[in-house]
Amino acid sequence: MSPQPGTLYVVATPMGNLQDMTPRAVEVLGQVDLVAAEDTRHSGRLLAHFGVRARLLSLHEHNEDERVDALMTRLQSGECIALISDAGTPLISDPGFRVVRAAHRVGIRVVPIPGVSSPVAALSVSGLPTDRFCFEGFLSGRSGPRRRALEGLREEPRTLVLLESSHRIEAALQDMVDVFGPARQAVVARELTKTFETVRSLPLGELLAWLQADSNQRRGEFVLVIEGAPAVDADQAEQDRVLALLLAELPVKKAAAVAASILGAPRNALYQRALALREH
Repeated sequence: MSPQPGTLYVVATPMGNLQDMTPRAVEVLGQVDLVAAEDTRHSGRLLAHFGVRARLLSLHEHNEDERVDALMTRLQSGECIALISDAGTPLISDPGFRVVRAAHRVGIRVVPIPGVSSPVAALSVSGLPTDRFCFEGFLSGRSGPRRRALEGLREEPRTLVLLESSHRIEAALQDMVDVFGPARQAVVARELTKTFETVRSLPLGELLAWLQADSNQRRGEFVLVIEGAPAVDADQAEQDRVLALLLAELPVKKAAAVAASILGAPRNALYQRALALREH
C-alpha cells in the first residue's frame, strides 16, 4: 500500500516480543515521510531491526504542545506522518493525544494501524469479566491521592484496569487491599510478552503477600486487573445513602436506629452496615 497524502497514522509497536510487530505497521513506517516517536533512540533501534529507514522526530510529554502546529502544517502540505510510542498502542497512557485532537480539528485523516496494547492484553488473560471494563491508567505516585482515587472506584461494578511501575507496585497493592478489601479478586500481569512474563490471579490480600515474598516479582512493568464491586440493589443503595447522611452527624448506634425508623428495615442489619460504612 502507499500512504495517502496528508494522513496521520497511529501505529502500534511491540511491547517486548518483536514478533508482535504487524506487517502493515512495518509497511506504513517504511513509507511515511516522518515518524513522530516518543524516544527516537529506542524507536530507531526498533525500525532498524525491521530494515526500516525513516526520518524520526521526537514527540513526548515535554514537547508535544510545541510540536503540534508544525506537525499540522506538514500534514496539511500533504506529508504522511506516523505516530508511535515506545511500546504498545500510542495515546494509551502515552503521548499523542494533542496531535490526534489537532488533526481532527483541522480535517486531517487519522488512520489506526492496530496492534498490541498492554491493558487489553492483560484483560484478555485475567479471567475477570471483559464485557464492561474501566481503564484508569496510572494512579498518583503518592499514597494520599492514590487512595482517594481508589475510594472513588470502590463501588465501580466494572472490571478495573490500571497500570503501575516497579517502584510503586507494592505500595499500590497495599492501598488496594486497604480500600477494596483483601478478598477482592485481582490479577497482576507483569512484563507482558517479555522473557519474564508473569500473570498471577489471586485475591488482593494474597497477591500482595505473593509479591512481598519474591523481589523478582516487583520488577518490570505492571498491569493490574481488579474485579468490579458487587452490584448493589436499589434498596441497599437507598439504605447506604440514608446511613451516610446520618453518620455525618450521629454515632453509629443512633444512626442505625434513626435509619430503621425511616426505612422500616431491621435495626441490627442497618447497624452492621453502618459499621462497615464508618470503617471506610
